[in-house]
Amino acid sequence: MTWTGTAIVVVKTVILLLGSGITFIAYKAYRRTGAASLRALGVGFGIITFGALLAGIANQILSVSLEMGVLINSILVAIGLAIILYSLYLERE
Repeated sequence: MTWTGTAIVVVKTVILLLGSGITFIAYKAYRRTGAASLRALGVGFGIITFGALLAGIANQILSVSLEMGVLINSILVAIGLAIILYSLYLERE
């Protein structure tokens, strides 16, 4: 594994840990308040985190090309950000 491969694994691990923490905190807040916006926020961050995990697994374990891994990650980040935007819109209602 090259140094860039190692760096990708390290950064994806950090993203997984941070994203999981944010998702967990949003879920706890949703359980405490029942606010739909917090549920959507948690789902959005969960999808972004899952995208990083899936792209990393696809590239490192399944030997999918780096470009395809970036595409998978980018699609899931876009979906997650759209859900986060929706969660902020829900808060306005």
